[in-house]
Amino acid sequence: MTRKRRIAALVLLLPALAFIAGFVVFVVGVLDAADPPSGETDGIVVLTGGGERVATGFRLLGEGRAQRMLISGAHQASGLSEIAAAAGVDPAAVQGRVTVGHAAASTRGNAAETAAWARAQEVKSIRVVTAAYHMPRAMLELRRAMPDRTLVAHPVATGTLRAPGSLWRPGSWALLIGEYARYVAAQAGLSGLFVNGREPRES
Repeated sequence: MTRKRRIAALVLLLPALAFIAGFVVFVVGVLDAADPPSGETDGIVVLTGGGERVATGFRLLGEGRAQRMLISGAHQASGLSEIAAAAGVDPAAVQGRVTVGHAAASTRGNAAETAAWARAQEVKSIRVVTAAYHMPRAMLELRRAMPDRTLVAHPVATGTLRAPGSLWRPGSWALLIGEYARYVAAQAGLSGLFVNGREPRES
């Protein structure tokens, strides 16, 4: 192999190695996510994509962890009554405390929707509820949209990755690799590549 070819091969290999190393760190962080901190915040935001996220948000609200909650990125046909009932919560018990947002179709959209809600509600600290694998990208986008707000991560262990041996299933790897690619793109300021794409959802 000539010197030029070796250099070309190295140039191609280094980014691939960096991506793989970063992916390993990402997966370890997802699987070993720290326990959510206790305490209260002004508000809670649930980024939709799985029923466990919404149920967790309602549970935290019921525990008095916050007085207000936003469910961001809800389906257009879903209102508070439908969402609360699906989570086993009496809609009347949370009426006036929960806002259902329908504007977001991506994580960047979630961040914009949450920032608008935080300004309108004068919320200064927010507990962020989403899947553990989604949390790094969610916190990145939310911090960009709200650098003046205090954000507390509350990762939810999803059914896709929680069962014993689930990490070795092809579907789990596809989910993690896809999410990591989105995270890297977001770090590079290329979130727009996925604005019109389908966000991963838990099974």
